[in-house]
Amino acid sequence: MADHTKIEWTEATWNPITGCSVYSAGCTNCYAMKLAGTRLRHHPSRAGLTIDTKAGPVWNGQVRFNEDWLTQPLQWKRPRMIFVCAHADLFHEAVPDEWIDRIFAVMALCPQHTFQVLTKRSDRMRAYMHGFTCDGARRFNVADAAGRMMEDGDGAWSTVAANTDWPLPNVWLGVSVENQATADERIPDLLATPAAVRWLSCEPLLGPVDFNEVPAERGRASRPIFGPLSGYCRRHFPRYDCKCSDQRPKIDWVVVGGESGNDARPMHPDWARSLRDQCEAAGTPFFFKQWGNWAPGEIAGEHLDPEKAAKGASFYNDRWHDCWSEPEMHVDDEPDVYRVGKKAAGRQLDGKLHDGMPEVHNV
Repeated sequence: MADHTKIEWTEATWNPITGCSVYSAGCTNCYAMKLAGTRLRHHPSRAGLTIDTKAGPVWNGQVRFNEDWLTQPLQWKRPRMIFVCAHADLFHEAVPDEWIDRIFAVMALCPQHTFQVLTKRSDRMRAYMHGFTCDGARRFNVADAAGRMMEDGDGAWSTVAANTDWPLPNVWLGVSVENQATADERIPDLLATPAAVRWLSCEPLLGPVDFNEVPAERGRASRPIFGPLSGYCRRHFPRYDCKCSDQRPKIDWVVVGGESGNDARPMHPDWARSLRDQCEAAGTPFFFKQWGNWAPGEIAGEHLDPEKAAKGASFYNDRWHDCWSEPEMHVDDEPDVYRVGKKAAGRQLDGKLHDGMPEVHNV
């Protein structure tokens, strides 16, 4: 947990819960998992949460509630964007609803902050959030948690139960998407989840994603009538004066990034460009976080020795192939990407920084 962070799209991290388990391909090289099993393996917040394997530390599925860190956002007076559970998944199957209630109580009591929640368990988040809108019972569970937490328990309970808008306007709910399969699984759940802001973290981006192919419901083959990015009828988009229906729930923000670290997998430049172009067409804020350890030739070139072979990778037959670019090779024979490291690869996509953000609603 830190009041400052190097994560480009947020300003602070808050870890009232730590621990997780590998859920999909995007988890393979999880930074938090490696950290929990190495440098922080003896820290009270991480001890016993990983097992050692030949591939390195791996989450063991246990989760831990860090009581001392729960109320940290209440001490931060200056408004800031806060990444919630950066070293866990708030909606992990082992996390009790009561823990989530307590975290939502803190977020409800801190309207000056913007809380960014990210999960791979989109179905659990969808079910939990519907508890605020179906019969309203969830609101009172969160209010009870707020009342037990604060010295002025009655005032805190009233603030959350009676004077708070739901879904919370200062909470952004997002899902991780690493390829088309996870997009098809998680985006329908996200669109059906009550939220002030819905967002995607396409990092690490391990394959192409076409939002037009996302089904209307998880597990259904039919395409939705309404576009996930625009929220408007596909037959009339981009005619915003379409009279066939009101705008439906949509994705409000897309973050894209490649993987970093020693075992980082490449991101094809065209995958990132496609998401940028889809967002631009729909008017959706687009944030390009990083290339990661691999970058295309136009970026990598200045970091390569023209007299030496360079480590590269080319994508064909639906998989990456390692290759080496020799100095005498023709441009058409060059790899799709080169391994140059995160710092050298940078954050520019086709020579431009993309720092799009949704509008912040806090007080």
